[in-house]
Amino acid sequence: MNPAVAPPGRGLRGLVLRMWRMIVGRAVLLLLLLAFSAVAVIGAVGIGVSVVVVESVQGSASAVNVAGSLRRLVHRAGGLAVARGMGATDEEAVRDAVAQFDAALDSPVIASVLERQPSGVFASIFRGVEAGWMARIRPLLLQAPAARAEDPLAKEHYRALLADVDAFAEEVNTLVAVLEHEAESRIGHLRAMLGAALALLVFVIAAALVVLRRRVLAPLTDLRSCAARIAQGDFDARSRHTGRDELGRVGDAFNAMAGELSVAYRELEARVEKKTADLTRSNRALELLYYVIARLYHAPASSETYSETLQDLEQTLGLRGSFICIEPKHGGPAAAIASTMGECAERQAGGGNCARCSGRAAPWSYHREGDVDVLMVPLRDAERHYGMLRLALPPGQRLEEWECDLLEAVSRHMGIALGISRQSERDRLLALQEERSIIARELHDSLAQSLSFMKIQVSLLSSALAGPQPREGAATILADLREGINVAYRQLRELLATFRLRIEGDFARLLGNTVSEFASRSGLPIALDLDLAGEHLNPNQEIHVLHIVREALSNAVRHAQATSIRVALTSAPDDEIIVVVEDDGCGVDADSRVAAQHFGLTIMAERARGLGGSLEVQVRPGGGTRIVVRFTPDPAQIRTRIPTAVEGQ
Repeated sequence: MNPAVAPPGRGLRGLVLRMWRMIVGRAVLLLLLLAFSAVAVIGAVGIGVSVVVVESVQGSASAVNVAGSLRRLVHRAGGLAVARGMGATDEEAVRDAVAQFDAALDSPVIASVLERQPSGVFASIFRGVEAGWMARIRPLLLQAPAARAEDPLAKEHYRALLADVDAFAEEVNTLVAVLEHEAESRIGHLRAMLGAALALLVFVIAAALVVLRRRVLAPLTDLRSCAARIAQGDFDARSRHTGRDELGRVGDAFNAMAGELSVAYRELEARVEKKTADLTRSNRALELLYYVIARLYHAPASSETYSETLQDLEQTLGLRGSFICIEPKHGGPAAAIASTMGECAERQAGGGNCARCSGRAAPWSYHREGDVDVLMVPLRDAERHYGMLRLALPPGQRLEEWECDLLEAVSRHMGIALGISRQSERDRLLALQEERSIIARELHDSLAQSLSFMKIQVSLLSSALAGPQPREGAATILADLREGINVAYRQLRELLATFRLRIEGDFARLLGNTVSEFASRSGLPIALDLDLAGEHLNPNQEIHVLHIVREALSNAVRHAQATSIRVALTSAPDDEIIVVVEDDGCGVDADSRVAAQHFGLTIMAERARGLGGSLEVQVRPGGGTRIVVRFTPDPAQIRTRIPTAVEGQ
């Protein structure tokens, strides 16, 4: 059917339906407002109708009572009229009864009912009753017959009067019935209207509850469920209730928020994964650096250290092989100390003189070797270049930034380890040369002088044996020669004991053993006072101090002619270490060059300078000699070291 020619009623109904759907579809609050307004209107209309009906019924009960009293009054007036004819009452009583009926007929209650409904059935019947009373009944009651009641005419008159009164009473009954029917009719209409209002009210409330359930409760329940899913981490939750009303817009906003949260959560997950990967890489890098540094610290010159380091690098960086080539120390071909990719092809082809591994090669450069790309990383410290680290990568692959940083740190530590290894070798050589110089001076000051003395004595013995009296001179010379041999042998044993000194165990125990050794050998009491006040000596300082103490005790036992010796090792308030060896012997002339050379004071002075301190030879108050060495326990001031090879001799 064409909407353009639709009937007006249907068109109006369609318009109303469209408006209702528009209202329902767009505004839940407006719909609820309309429902509450409808409830209010229905209640107000019901109350208004009830008030109107109550107003219309007001006075009906009094009017029924008054109308019902008319029957009683008319019967009373008729009975009094009959009694008047029989002489039982007088005329005045009848007139009073008629007056009472007139008063009831003119009652204000009935007048108000007539005013409310002047053209109703009650008014018509009332006017008929009033006319019958005035025209028929009232005159009959007021007129008295001339004969007595016993007269047949009089009896007929009263018989007719009573018949008229009964007929009039029926009219009054009809008036009362009409009045009662109208009152009941209004009350019935009120009941019907209130019932309809109640039914409509129940319908509106039920419809409002249905709308609330479908348009408010269901969306809110769905939103709560979606919020709970999002709280549990399910960011794919979406509200099914969307639209143009308030909760529909809330659902749209919730879905948009959930979508943004989902995107943000995925971004956060990606960032967390990236950070986790970065932390994993950092952890792997730190772990690799830790093991590399630990290996290089314990064995900086071992090829196994570098082989294990290359294996770790290959696992961490995904390499196909690696190679470490070290430049020679004093010229010659380069040396490969570790390799997982075989011999270097360029090294084999060039006779060991690979230009790429020299310090002049471009660092961090890639070049193709066969089916791999090789990265050249220099091994150097702050001072010099030591070699190259060659890494084989798949073709076209390049290291990432963090891998380059890790590789640079590893290569720098390798360079530092190589530098420390070579510096340690140089230090050992210097220490060995210095210790050999000390041994030479010790031999020169002791055995060399004794042998020179014995050489002179042998020459004198030869001359004495060639003279005229050889026996007396030879005996003296032989005695001196025997004494020189004994002295040389004793000096040799002391030198051997000194050179075999080993730093093993606690320094205080070693110092005590040294003091006990000289005390038992010489038979002299030697006191030891050791109080470093928490200061600690490194092994180099300890062995220097032990050599100085042994040399000083040897001089005191051999030359001082002392009765007691004291050794003290204390710490001064300015963290200075003071070594004192004193005796109560004959003393020594500190200005005597011969005494200084003979007693080994020069060697002790050199050891004191090696400690970064000084040596003083003092005259002890009360007689004797005091050797004082002062130095600061700072490892940086130690300029010489005692090598392990010498310590184990």
